[in-house]
Amino acid sequence: MTQLPETKLGLRKNAGQFWLLVLVNGFVGSMVGLERSVIPEFAETVFGINGHTALLSFIVAFGLAKSAANLAMGQLATKYTRRQLLLIGWLFALPVPWLLLYANSWWWVIIANLLLGINQGLAWSATVVMKIDLVGEKNRGLAMGINEFAGYLAVGLVAFLAGYIASATGDVTMAFVPGIAFSIIGLLLTQFLVRDTHAHVQTETAKTTLPLLPNTWKDTTWRHPNLGSVTLNGFVNNLNDGILWGLLPVLLSTKGYSLTETGFLAGIYPVVWGLGQLVTGKLGDVLCKKQLLSMGMMIQGVAIGLLLFAGSYPILVTALIILGAGTALVYPNFLSVVAENTHPSQRPQSLGIFRFWRDFGYVAGAIAAGVFSDIFGLQWVILGTAILTVIAGVLSEYRMCCTKKVLWHSKECDTGLLKAS
Repeated sequence: MTQLPETKLGLRKNAGQFWLLVLVNGFVGSMVGLERSVIPEFAETVFGINGHTALLSFIVAFGLAKSAANLAMGQLATKYTRRQLLLIGWLFALPVPWLLLYANSWWWVIIANLLLGINQGLAWSATVVMKIDLVGEKNRGLAMGINEFAGYLAVGLVAFLAGYIASATGDVTMAFVPGIAFSIIGLLLTQFLVRDTHAHVQTETAKTTLPLLPNTWKDTTWRHPNLGSVTLNGFVNNLNDGILWGLLPVLLSTKGYSLTETGFLAGIYPVVWGLGQLVTGKLGDVLCKKQLLSMGMMIQGVAIGLLLFAGSYPILVTALIILGAGTALVYPNFLSVVAENTHPSQRPQSLGIFRFWRDFGYVAGAIAAGVFSDIFGLQWVILGTAILTVIAGVLSEYRMCCTKKVLWHSKECDTGLLKAS
């Protein structure tokens, strides 16, 4: 019997499938970008909803569904292929733009965001895991940087597009029309061109020296010093993103900016976030991820605080660029840290648990923003968010270990020894 050649790992060796998955993830991100800048205007003009709590309810729905789908992804990956889960994710996306276009009550928007959350949890997670499978260890940070670049660049560009369409047509509902094409193209690409990565997982498993985690849930959630720190930082990162998702358009409106200007400004942060990851993901392959994470979280906190004092347009743009840069430092390296500290057989479960807690931050952020902004005011919520983000960065600097070169004195350790605590 002829022996089949060994499956090769690496970005160049799997370039075709890798870049196809990058394109697919761009369409995944586009689905979220549709709502990024226009939901507050949509809620007010179509449904007459003005209260922060009611307005942010759609983010709670999205965050709960995405968190649950992330957690389910880890478990489902033991029974179904990555490609099958990606296809299922796209099926959940198909009704979303139609529900938003024809919504006759706010509950239609809630249902649309539940489906969108499931789509993001399954489809985005699947593309992440498949890219990690393809590239192996050497360029994992670069791969995650490119993945998150594609997703969040799409979020930012489509946020601007949605704001432009709403302003140009005078009908905010029309901003959701491009979502019909995004969901269909994503589904067709997955069905006819994407191949599964099971053979790549088998190849890496045969070569790895990483130990199994004693308890995937406990270790990823908190017990493991690297995994637990990344999970906490991911939660806080998305908590502040959830707050800004809902309140940044409101803040910009109070400063007198138009819908078109709000769409542009709301898009700056995710575009810089997306573009920056092309650099910061690769940095994680060379430098200490711990320090990139702690520095990124602290930069985010400072930028969020600066938004409150941005009295002029240039200062506001600068604050949003700094915020995007800080988020770019952490986002691809979150995923890389999880990947490098978990055995290939446990990686989907660990990534699913991390992404569950990370995206549950959307829920916490939306609830905090909705409740506390009505009680204490918009400014106090944003200031509290800034302080919490800085604290999370300081904690990761204290608790995590470095496995790469360091920029300053830092605790170093062998990743393989972090199997228990």
